[in-house]
Amino acid sequence: MGQKVHPIGFRVGVIRDTDSKWYLPKRGFADALYEDHQIRKYIKKKYMQAAISKMEIERQGTRVRITLFTAKPGILIGKGGKGIDDLKAQLVKNTKRKDNEVHVSIQEIRQPDIDAQLVAESIAQQIERRVAYKRAMRQAILRAMKLGVKGIKIMCAGRLAGSEMARREGDRQGKVPLQTIRADIDYGFTTAITTYSAIGVKVWIYKGDILPGQARQSEAPQPSRPDRSGERGRGGDRGGDRGGRGGDRGGDRGGRGGGGGGGGDRGGRGGGGGGGGDRGPRPDNRGGTGGGFAGGGGGDRGPRPDNRGGGGDRGPRPDNRPPRAPQAATTESAPQVTPAPPPQTPSSE
Repeated sequence: MGQKVHPIGFRVGVIRDTDSKWYLPKRGFADALYEDHQIRKYIKKKYMQAAISKMEIERQGTRVRITLFTAKPGILIGKGGKGIDDLKAQLVKNTKRKDNEVHVSIQEIRQPDIDAQLVAESIAQQIERRVAYKRAMRQAILRAMKLGVKGIKIMCAGRLAGSEMARREGDRQGKVPLQTIRADIDYGFTTAITTYSAIGVKVWIYKGDILPGQARQSEAPQPSRPDRSGERGRGGDRGGDRGGRGGDRGGDRGGRGGGGGGGGDRGGRGGGGGGGGDRGPRPDNRGGTGGGFAGGGGGDRGPRPDNRGGGGDRGPRPDNRPPRAPQAATTESAPQVTPAPPPQTPSSE
């Protein structure tokens, strides 16, 4: 059978530290260890919806300092800090200590999607709400990979989807080197209580390697966004070229429509092309001089005028366009100017 070891306990003392930071002799060790277990059990049960990832407990003499790492600090703090005061008073009562010997602090987890324990609890809550387990696993993997982790593996076991026989299903993306001690692998486990059975959820998240002398990062680095300014500029040039070509084609179509009756419809929609015989009216907000099906030179199609011309006669003028002044016919011809002959130089005899 395969032998498995806890990924976090396997790395304690190498790249990770313990969650309980204290030292006691043999006489008081068992009592302090049991007290830590009772504190963690009480907080986890009472604040199940507060998304608490882990709890660190430090002891210095008779004083106990508890640090809670949570993605929802507002639930623990409460209105005006009342939640922290109530929690501290309850811990003082449970541990039978003085008021000044118990201290509670809160650390916010800014990226809960790459915390293994919070990811496992999120999947378990979705399974309890009858969400498909495959969909819950796939969404958790996509969110984690988007934040820049090196790999993630999720495993669900039990009577999945209410089947008669229990089975194990998993999904993974990237790499998760469990046997590499310097690999920073976060591990989380929880249980989803459903009406047909209990379903276990395990999550492994690989965030990168930690070299000797390097501090462990609690959050994965943000992936840098690629610079696409050059691509946008080239896209704008292509758009301009396409618009110009569209205007040229529109002008050609308008010219062809001027010779017959069928082309007049295209010229009328474009706003500048010809109809069947005469030219249709040109709208005031036309795109350019090259009419036809595609509008002006910019490639955008102009609005359709309400009173455009038909295929034969010329349509009425728009109301807001001044009429053209008639050109007077000139009957007098311009006087003929004869150039003067070049001056003659006298010849020397």
